[in-house]
Amino acid sequence: MTTPLPTADPFRVIAVARSWLGTPYHDQASLKGVGCDCLGLARGVWREVVGPEPFPIPPYSRDWGETGPREVLADGARAMMPEIAPADAPPGALVLFRMMPRAIAKHVGILTGPGTFLHAYERLGVIEEPLTPTWRRRIAFAFLFPAR
Repeated sequence: MTTPLPTADPFRVIAVARSWLGTPYHDQASLKGVGCDCLGLARGVWREVVGPEPFPIPPYSRDWGETGPREVLADGARAMMPEIAPADAPPGALVLFRMMPRAIAKHVGILTGPGTFLHAYERLGVIEEPLTPTWRRRIAFAFLFPAR
């Protein structure tokens, strides 16, 4: 039997994620207050909560999610974070969304409450909003940030 990895304090994850609110949207960036995309937000929260990123993220195109069947984000997260069932994802969990049915998961958010989440969205930047039924049914994967 394997021992589960210790996970980060969800209150800390949420506080760090909220400190990114208002950061403008910018493709492939990950600088609080300057610019980030959804993956950049997750990377920034990782750096503050867990520590240095374990590997560099290669450049990616805006249409990367439409160009293959491999679950790139889920595979990367799975290599570093404990995976949980999306229905069991608590506040503080990283969630991956399928933006279209049968597409790969290509959008990232962090749950901030039972009915809210935070993400970086084009033209809006980092925002916190309700996890509406539409957003909730798009969740394909969920992960917990590991402890430092």
